[in-house]
Amino acid sequence: MRPRVTLVSRIFAPEPSAASFRLAALVRGLAGAGARVEVLTVEPPDGGPSAGHGPSSVLPARVHRARVLRDEAGYVRGYLPYLSFDVPLVWRVLRARRPDVYVVEPPPTTGAVIRVLAALRGRPYVYYAADVWSDASASTGAPGAVVRVVRALEGFALRGAAAVLSVSDGVTERVQALGARHVVTVGNGVDTDIFTPGDPPPHSNGVPSSEHGSERPEPRSNDGTPFEREVPFLLYAGTASEWQGAEVFAEAMPRVLEEVPGARLVFLGQGSSRDRLSELAAGVPDGAVTLHDPVSAAESARWQRRATAALVSLRPGIGYDFAMPTKMFAALACGTPVVFAGPTEGPAAHLLDEARLGWVGGHTIDDAARLMIAALRAPDDPAERERRVAWVREHRSLAAAGERAARAVLDVRRPQPLHR
Repeated sequence: MRPRVTLVSRIFAPEPSAASFRLAALVRGLAGAGARVEVLTVEPPDGGPSAGHGPSSVLPARVHRARVLRDEAGYVRGYLPYLSFDVPLVWRVLRARRPDVYVVEPPPTTGAVIRVLAALRGRPYVYYAADVWSDASASTGAPGAVVRVVRALEGFALRGAAAVLSVSDGVTERVQALGARHVVTVGNGVDTDIFTPGDPPPHSNGVPSSEHGSERPEPRSNDGTPFEREVPFLLYAGTASEWQGAEVFAEAMPRVLEEVPGARLVFLGQGSSRDRLSELAAGVPDGAVTLHDPVSAAESARWQRRATAALVSLRPGIGYDFAMPTKMFAALACGTPVVFAGPTEGPAAHLLDEARLGWVGGHTIDDAARLMIAALRAPDDPAERERRVAWVREHRSLAAAGERAARAVLDVRRPQPLHR
């Protein structure tokens, strides 16, 4: 009999995020191994692709969606949005057919709910740890009481899991310290059918050509006009929140413009740093720093291909030095080098330096400016672009990570008692 897996997540395709790509790869890996997959998730945000269109509609899974509250930026993030997903989830899980195993994506509140429900239904569950949420809460300056509650919930979810999937060695060490009993480091990566050095073919990876955004073949400025090809620009694509500290790049732009007049910096996405980035953009010449709303993966890939370099940052010393940002691999898969400003002794800096994939420095204005200027002045070497693409396909393929995660999930078949 084919194994049944139920995936529970507050974010899923077609909503653009690293989690959506990672979970889609897991679904494909499970289906490829013969499993039947059901997904309990949310309706896409207003203005996004409808539930019946886009990548989720072609995934080999039955996707069940429910309405939730979202924050002002359109994310399911914060106490009330989490509750709007977690409370109805109890009824959604209890009324659904019992799977052989549940897979749950953070936040820890959802993990705690699934631990209780899985025990009641006599089924094991797997917790997918892409981040350590209690560390992130502490890094954002949340009150001590909030951090303690998040850590307690996260530990509860981790300890009850038959297996924990981790995206990096650093995350593995942290979840083990929080009580996870069995951790499988599956890694992370990017969809190399979408993030490519050239436009992907129609229906690549099962995604209709319209999802690849063929209607908008060129990156555009805020006023809708295409960027001219000769204009160099640096790209920060993805969430810009407290723990990333992406503001350092905007703060460095006045120095960059002194050395490279006409250079541009583009932020593509949302996050809690958006207001601060807008303030910084207003303090430099018009057009030097532009902010764009989140876009589809395919459109993001087009920006990556055109960028002179991709910017990645991590604010050091706040518990996230071990992070390995997926946005690095998205850029590299398109052939674009990376500028990294963050913990110079962390795994991300070490990997970029060792594999010669970009420029590495500390999370300071001086270092950020120096790295950005170096990237803008570096010659475009087609052989190096090809080498970066080949490296990602060999080492950071999302499909391979999804297959590893699927094997770990399907190895879990026994009920877990509710204790500790």
